[in-house]
Amino acid sequence: MKLLGMIGGTSWHSTIEYYKLINELAGERIGHEQNPPLLIYSQNIQLMREQNKEKINQTYLETARNLERAGAQGILICANTPHMVYDFVQPQINIPILHIAEAIGRSAQEKGLKTLGLLGNRPTMTGSFIPSYLKEHFDIDTVIPDVEYIDISHEFVSKELTQGKFTEEAKKFYKCQMKYLAKKGAEGMIMGCTELPLLIKQEESDFPLISTTQLHAQMAVDFILNV
Repeated sequence: MKLLGMIGGTSWHSTIEYYKLINELAGERIGHEQNPPLLIYSQNIQLMREQNKEKINQTYLETARNLERAGAQGILICANTPHMVYDFVQPQINIPILHIAEAIGRSAQEKGLKTLGLLGNRPTMTGSFIPSYLKEHFDIDTVIPDVEYIDISHEFVSKELTQGKFTEEAKKFYKCQMKYLAKKGAEGMIMGCTELPLLIKQEESDFPLISTTQLHAQMAVDFILNV
């Protein structure tokens, strides 16, 4: 099995979910009497909250290099938003970063979805690191909520979901946004915050949900097992 380096901490709730999923999914394939080798570095979530892009880039680069020096053969960033560093970090290390949008694109392609709604925090919804990757590699378009709803979503993510709080108010908000995004052409919804699939399950939605965490974890297991 390949040694995978994981960069977590944004939030630690999502890191736990990634660690749990990777071990469960690997266990289904190699047996639960063993588990994959993993290196985990947990960032302080305050780094992302400062919104200093240069500092974020440099910190993730240093962390990725440290994991590479420690023997990691690939890097998994255990959240959606920190993938903003991909274009900066990937060219400066010698091992692959498993991009979350690759996992999203493969799933959408299998489902025959050509336009996806993107939900998450402000940097994820307004940034280009998921939409541009999907467009370039899969010819998939993305739509996002209007500005005022982006702000509300950001508040739910930063003040509740990443703190482990899952309220009916948040669930109602995101279900309404899904209906709105469907009117804008979305055929499926990217749950672009690691905690969103914990808030709303597929059986609670009228639309196909792209659970980024589950798909990214499966991609990680495929890498570890050389699939």
